[in-house]
Amino acid sequence: MTFLNSPAPAPADPRPGRGRARALAGISLGYFMVLLDMTVLTVAEPDLVSSLGTSMAGLQWATAGYTVAFAALLLSAGAAADRFGAERLFRAGIAVFTLASLLSAFAPGLPALVLLRAVSGVAAAACVPASMAMIARLYPEPAARARAVSVWAATSGAAVAAGPIAGGALVALAGWRSVFLVNVPIGLVVLVLTLGRAVACPRGDRRIDWPAQLAAAAVLALCTDALIAAGSRAWVHAAWSLVGFGASVPAFRYLERRSQAPVLNRALLGSARVRAGLLAAAGVNFALTGALFVLPLLLQQEWHLDPLRTGLAFLPLTVPFAANPPFTGRIVARVGPRRPILAGLALLAAGGAVLAGVVFTGGSYPWLAVGLLMTGFGVSYALPALVAALVGVAPAGTAGAVGGLLNAVRQVGATLGVVVMGAAVAAGTGWALLLSAAVCAVAWSVFALARRDEAVRTAAGGRGSAAAPVRAGR
Repeated sequence: MTFLNSPAPAPADPRPGRGRARALAGISLGYFMVLLDMTVLTVAEPDLVSSLGTSMAGLQWATAGYTVAFAALLLSAGAAADRFGAERLFRAGIAVFTLASLLSAFAPGLPALVLLRAVSGVAAAACVPASMAMIARLYPEPAARARAVSVWAATSGAAVAAGPIAGGALVALAGWRSVFLVNVPIGLVVLVLTLGRAVACPRGDRRIDWPAQLAAAAVLALCTDALIAAGSRAWVHAAWSLVGFGASVPAFRYLERRSQAPVLNRALLGSARVRAGLLAAAGVNFALTGALFVLPLLLQQEWHLDPLRTGLAFLPLTVPFAANPPFTGRIVARVGPRRPILAGLALLAAGGAVLAGVVFTGGSYPWLAVGLLMTGFGVSYALPALVAALVGVAPAGTAGAVGGLLNAVRQVGATLGVVVMGAAVAAGTGWALLLSAAVCAVAWSVFALARRDEAVRTAAGGRGSAAAPVRAGR
């Protein structure tokens, strides 16, 4: 569910219907592949650990290497699509992603795998905003564009739903390396479907501040490394990474202040409701990705399920992704995004608590399925509504920027979920799941209070100017 992080659509000539449909299929399939790669590896974790002999820290980096690069580069990927041409960037990203997946399947050890996962994350960041720009180019008519975007967005639910099951089947058939090989034919098909003039996009002259972008990536990578090292009690390693993190933060702030094309839109972060929405989005992905990281280890190592049965066990979590978003959209249209967001965060907190209770009490799978179902519905309520809420309260002309920031923050939340919940597994899987429930409860509280606090400040400064934003975020 990644939205609104593309540059503004350029004028386009009408395209032949068949060519447009083929190109849209390729764009959507590319998006499916990028999102599938975030979930298909989860069921393969135990097999990867036994094959490469890696530790929990290594397993965390095998997942976080992808999300760190994805999150950091999303901040400037929209500008890159503008500058180099969306179609060129998309196809280059798909080609690199496909090659990196092929090489990942033959990685000789963990360091090579982590490096290739990071390369895949960079390529994924190139694809997502470029795909939206290509759709805007293909479908200049608003109604047709809306239908095309709905098709593109629907692939996110399908990818999340298919990931654990596909991963389980592939691991059972041919081991963890096969989950990367599946991307190769998909990537080649995408390149064929998006070949031609129908998706050609012009280049622009939009600036990209590469030093600031690299500094942002260093901040996130060093923070992640420090947390992973601390979780594995490698205190010297953690201390050095923390020193590097402490140096990279002021360097990033310095570069941002001097930049004519800053990585972060500071106007967005001035709104308490935008900050609360971003925190909620991070909390949602923290809980989702963290659960997808720790639960396969529980199901296979302690419950002794095989990979395929592990993938099937996640159906109560993943099916709501495919089935519920249209229903959420109707709710948002009727009552606004605020209630679905709060309901989603509450379900995530309760679902995490139920999952933790099952682990603590040695409960059976039906109770685990209840917790997974609550988590799945929580995510499918919260994420679509958060897009509407943040766009509604963002300053005028910043919808694309807030969408890009939202997607980047979600990937940061996913990274922290893997890192923090993975470290908490040392104390017990139940405690890791309880931690995710606590994070979502805090996000619920902050989001619930943000509107009230901003309303008080608005009333003190004059009610008239805030009337529209208050309605947008109800």
